[in-house]
Amino acid sequence: MTTPRIWTAALLVIGDEILSGRTQDRNIAQVALWLNLQGIRLAEVRVVPDRMEAIGRAVTELRAANDYLITTGGIGPTHDDITVDAIAAALGVEVVVHPRARAALEAYYETRGGLTEARLRMARVPDGAELIENRMSGAPGIRIGNIMILAGVPHIAGSMLDALSGQLEGGLPLVSRTIGCWVAESEVADMLCATERDHDGCQIGSYPFFRDGTVGANFVIRSTDEAALAACAADLATRLGALGHDPVDGGI
Repeated sequence: MTTPRIWTAALLVIGDEILSGRTQDRNIAQVALWLNLQGIRLAEVRVVPDRMEAIGRAVTELRAANDYLITTGGIGPTHDDITVDAIAAALGVEVVVHPRARAALEAYYETRGGLTEARLRMARVPDGAELIENRMSGAPGIRIGNIMILAGVPHIAGSMLDALSGQLEGGLPLVSRTIGCWVAESEVADMLCATERDHDGCQIGSYPFFRDGTVGANFVIRSTDEAALAACAADLATRLGALGHDPVDGGI
């Protein structure tokens, strides 16, 4: 049987505020979920500060190791928003003002004080880049090669992801199913390993919890094949029952 092509992406989170703890990142989960729907796996997440060399090094490594690279943060109007400059330098191209981005900003800020020099910074792109529509505000995202440059503000990043839906080549979407059980995962570790081994194309993740004085775990099965997923879930439930545990479809 031919193994299906697995498409991968990396996420580069850019910002001193993330590393300092002042801001909690909320983009990782939404990017991962969106990628799954596009048939693309999130393979790696890296967080770097607002420094040219750190951004450039990460961009070079991650874009080469994956089909796609998504970045969030650092494309606003202030002096420390240097993502565009760093990516352009890493690609060996100039930074230019994109005419459609400028026009979009001019229209957006026409009744909001006009297009200042600071706001014009949000129209700057690496030379040769395309724009990603932003329905939430005037500043667009940027796409150049296999790199998608998104805003750091979660709801704006989400809008840009929505605009990219269906635009990237990928494989089959990843689907999942959860089986919960009041059992310590250490008691069923060998059984979980054997079940996964017996169901090609399925992965089983174990997520323990402690609730109301009792230990339990949710077992999440993931696959790109609905039939394989259902077979694995049924087998896992049967094996848990054989060991004297009551599985709960959908998790606990």
